[in-house]
Amino acid sequence: MSFVYFRLPHTTQVYRNRITAEPEEIASLAELNGRRGFVIAPFVPSADCPILLLQAEWKPVDIADDCSLESRLVDADYEAERSRYAVDFENYHAQLRDGTFSKIVLARSAHLRATEQIPALSLFVRACRKYPRMFIALFSTERSGTWLIATPEILVSGERGNMTTMALAGTKSKDDNTPWSTKNIQEQRYVETYITECIEHYTSDFSVEGPYTTRAGDLVHLRSDIRFNLADTSHIGDLLNALHPTPAVCGIPKAATRDFIVANESAPRSYYSGFSGMLDPDGCTNLFVTLRCMKLNVGNVYTLYAGGGLLKDSTCQSEWDETEAKMNTMRKTFVK
Repeated sequence: MSFVYFRLPHTTQVYRNRITAEPEEIASLAELNGRRGFVIAPFVPSADCPILLLQAEWKPVDIADDCSLESRLVDADYEAERSRYAVDFENYHAQLRDGTFSKIVLARSAHLRATEQIPALSLFVRACRKYPRMFIALFSTERSGTWLIATPEILVSGERGNMTTMALAGTKSKDDNTPWSTKNIQEQRYVETYITECIEHYTSDFSVEGPYTTRAGDLVHLRSDIRFNLADTSHIGDLLNALHPTPAVCGIPKAATRDFIVANESAPRSYYSGFSGMLDPDGCTNLFVTLRCMKLNVGNVYTLYAGGGLLKDSTCQSEWDETEAKMNTMRKTFVK
């Protein structure tokens, strides 16, 4: 049976669904026009990873972490993963050096085994406690599998046409007091420009605030908030189709980098760097990019995902270190 738990950023209330039917598979984001429910969308829809729409009633719940265990995640294939990443980096970076792309996001996954079995709900509660600024979700369906998310990035959020999105890019440690690098500033500017150009096709009533530094767990990012009025919310699926995937998870130009990623990335992204959350054109919509996430597999095995935006002056070591820092968001849920 499918289930969803979620908690919005800067709140404490957890909501649980009461599923009235199994998820509906949606062929395209445009087909979300006029629809309502909890959306689980992949990076790129496919037969193996369809867009899912769950119809449910929601109720507030109180959940405690009743598991006292802590666990260590063991990566038995660390060096092989580093080697694969280095090959992917060189392949991607060559496209930037040649001028084929302005920016492209390289993602990786890591298959880890936990030394102790921690219940999924305990991991969810720990994520809620550790990351109050993030959207936290735990969902499970037969088609998607079971995923835990702690993401800082809004795709679209708002009520009755008063909407918000964000341009979030650039990453460094929260303890790093050095100025933002030119690479990080440029990367964030690419994302902001792309999103505002998308919004302009749907409304001229928008404003941009930022960029400014925002915290997400142990990391900080550059963020701009983009507020806009969407007069016709019944066509929000068309807007989602235009926005997703943004350059924050894909690249520039969008179509070419998306196709390159699908054809060349070592491990399929599945639902990582897609989006999830509540869609309601007549009420509150809260959709978030699926970052800082992991898939919970059988046998106490977990697949963690992370990525980073590459520009011409990116280096393999710094980008690898960034993915490791991002994966730590999920690793820390195994500790009380």
